Amino acid sequence: MFGAKKSYSMYEIFGVARDVPRNYAIRQRVDGGLVDALTQNKHIVIHGSSKQGKTSLRKNTLLVSDYIYVTCSNKWSLADLHNAILKAAGFKVEGSTVRTSSGTLKVSATLEASARAFLVGGKGSITGEADGTQTNEQSSAPMQLDPADVNDIITALGAADAQRFIVLEDFHYLPEDTQKDFAVALKAFHENSAYCFVIIGVWLDENRLTQHNGDLLGRVVSINADKWEKHELREVMESGADLLNIKFDDDFIDQLIAGSFDSVWIVQEVCKFACEAEGVHKTSDTKRVIGGNVDDLIRRAVDQNTARFSGFLSAFADGFQATDLQMYRWLLYAVLMSGVEELEKGLSLATITSLINDAHPEKPVNQGNITQALRSTSSLQTSRLDVKPIVLDYHQTARRLNVVDRSFLIWMQHQDRAELADELGLPWPGETDAV
Repeated sequence: MFGAKKSYSMYEIFGVARDVPRNYAIRQRVDGGLVDALTQNKHIVIHGSSKQGKTSLRKNTLLVSDYIYVTCSNKWSLADLHNAILKAAGFKVEGSTVRTSSGTLKVSATLEASARAFLVGGKGSITGEADGTQTNEQSSAPMQLDPADVNDIITALGAADAQRFIVLEDFHYLPEDTQKDFAVALKAFHENSAYCFVIIGVWLDENRLTQHNGDLLGRVVSINADKWEKHELREVMESGADLLNIKFDDDFIDQLIAGSFDSVWIVQEVCKFACEAEGVHKTSDTKRVIGGNVDDLIRRAVDQNTARFSGFLSAFADGFQATDLQMYRWLLYAVLMSGVEELEKGLSLATITSLINDAHPEKPVNQGNITQALRSTSSLQTSRLDVKPIVLDYHQTARRLNVVDRSFLIWMQHQDRAELADELGLPWPGETDAV
């Protein structure tokens, strides 16, 4: 007798899940690359567009017991980031009145008893009774640390016997100055400790950290998690269908892959909508064939972001402050004037400059002004606009402006560009009104 087929919730498989989806597909060049990188005693950067499986990759490859975890904030300094790492390692961090040589305040870091048995600079005992059983736990004496000094952080992590890997999620949200400062600290972590950081960020430039600190060359391994091949997206759909005892119509599969812009999130979301429409919420008792209007389902998926994308365009156009050149507004002009296929490849600096100088009232605009604005596209979204996830990012190595939220590309396909330009106070070919 064969046992009954295991039943799964459809939401464990398709859509956005908290845990690794049941239909997780191994991409050998990505998953295999991460496994190989974990053996090299180097820092690891996992990068790619938003919602392309970076977090699932990390969760599927690393055991929770192998790392400590920190989610980055857009308001953190280097000291704040270091404090968050200490807290994740089991320290209770409190401010002190002792100043460092640079004038900043030290912190008092105490290793909490439940975190590690290893003691820091002395010990105390906490004795109690529960259910008639006596307990005797050890707690640590506080350490006075300079939270901006990487050497103090290394010493404290060693005293805490912290896990070797430290995961920093959403690294792109950190202010650019903090990213640069931490890139300097990473060299010290590599040379003076056994700790390896796994840094996860939304960008396409594999050299992002080495641009911040050239000394990291050879000390960092980059894993590009952005690209999904068509056969890998097909595997996501078919393996999920098998778990639910259904089959997606062949035309449905082909059309969805063709219209997804290689976005695994679009594939997952559309499959979820198709299953919901057919009443499939868990593993089916009988084999069923699932289909649907792919274009309508894709539009439904991206239309969830309409308010967010409209708000993004309006806020991004205003930039950090009012200026004569309004460079961020004119960067959006280049985006609106470009086809979706061009945006998918990324807009070169030369293309952006040419498009802007075709219509800007102060033309010709110096390319240096354009470059300066491009370099700040990420920080504008994270530090001022609080855009999550970010939509645009500048690849400094390739000198290209990239769309790093693929759902934005599909959303743009269904918009009236002239109408968007008018809402942003931008001209459109054939119009004579100046900005």
